[in-house]
Amino acid sequence: MEIKRNAYLQKLINRMHNGMIKVVTGIRRSGKSYLIFHIFKEYLLNNNVDEKHILSIELDRWENRQYRKPDVILEYIHSQITDKKDYYILLDEVQMLENFEDVLNSLLHISNADVYVTGSNSKFLSKDIITEFRGRGDEVHIYPVSFKEFMEVYEGDRYQGWADYVTYGGLPLAVTLKTEEQKIDYLTRLFEETYIRDIIERNRIDKIQELNDLINILASGIGSLTNPSRIEATFKSVIQSDISLNTIRTYIDYLKDAFIISEANRYDVKGRKYIGTPLKYYFEDVGLRNARLGFRQTEETHLMENIIYNELRMRGYQIDVGVVAKRNRTADGRQEKKQLEIDFIANMGSKRYYIQSALNLPSEEKAKQEKASLLSVNDSFKKIIIVKDVIHIQRDEYGITTMSIFDFLLQENSLEL
Repeated sequence: MEIKRNAYLQKLINRMHNGMIKVVTGIRRSGKSYLIFHIFKEYLLNNNVDEKHILSIELDRWENRQYRKPDVILEYIHSQITDKKDYYILLDEVQMLENFEDVLNSLLHISNADVYVTGSNSKFLSKDIITEFRGRGDEVHIYPVSFKEFMEVYEGDRYQGWADYVTYGGLPLAVTLKTEEQKIDYLTRLFEETYIRDIIERNRIDKIQELNDLINILASGIGSLTNPSRIEATFKSVIQSDISLNTIRTYIDYLKDAFIISEANRYDVKGRKYIGTPLKYYFEDVGLRNARLGFRQTEETHLMENIIYNELRMRGYQIDVGVVAKRNRTADGRQEKKQLEIDFIANMGSKRYYIQSALNLPSEEKAKQEKASLLSVNDSFKKIIIVKDVIHIQRDEYGITTMSIFDFLLQENSLEL
């Protein structure tokens, strides 16, 4: 069973011969190596690139250990470039290469070489590379399998697929495993034995229990407004821990650097400014989040919100949490100010969408509640409510579009419908 990652292949194709190092990032086990060494390499071969012009080195393989020395790998690459045709250099787990930044900078000076690299998140972060290359590193971030990609290999219908996806997420191997027992065991062990161990070893963390407690707090509160101060209060009141505020902030940064979580900041729509804290945290993969909590807290409302957030990011949007101030007059004639929340403001260039996530709209009152913040925005950008209910895409008299989660996830241009 092969999962097509056509969107990422196209991103690599669009960046061919752009004079930069193509840096493929993403959470561990998201398919970075497979994208480069199988999908992209197959594309090159199918487009008449001679295999001798594709130099592939997997640096984590024992038989390739000699290439971890800068002089050895550079000598080898130069010896293989024997004509003026284009060459493609594919390096995997490049963090295992000594002084890899200097080696990659040297490769940039080979005029007919196009370079693609991947590395482990905990040791090879996109921000490190981009800083080192001073604008000559071009990042392609690969996410776990989207619901659309998932359904292309899933054998059941989309409703069964949704139940599976919302529980076990989209890491490629988890998608291909056959039984629930296999999926649960894989995700649980992966989080414990790979992700947490990487973070601890890279950052020399000694407060391991506090790190685990922090992950549990964040996993339990996806989609909820919080900040390090609130988390510190939880540590003190619930866990009876005296962990410092700075340690909490540092550990959150470690989790973000490893691509396990990401954050959405709050944006004042009318004031046109960022508010700061509190903000929201989401997991890169909901299956990992569920595994972290022993699959005991699978609240579909919050998981659907997390999946929508991830889908928007996969499509290239910058995501904020919207805040709209609204003034009401009370029964006794006083003015009161309320802050209404918009789940997501999705921005890309000149495009903007205001999006609400609602598992269902069982009544007029619930529909009115979900629309209130959208109706308080006085610009012409599209406003959308995404529900799990199976419905035809509809637009009300105020221009607010309501669509099913299935239409949103399975149609690439769904925001334009």
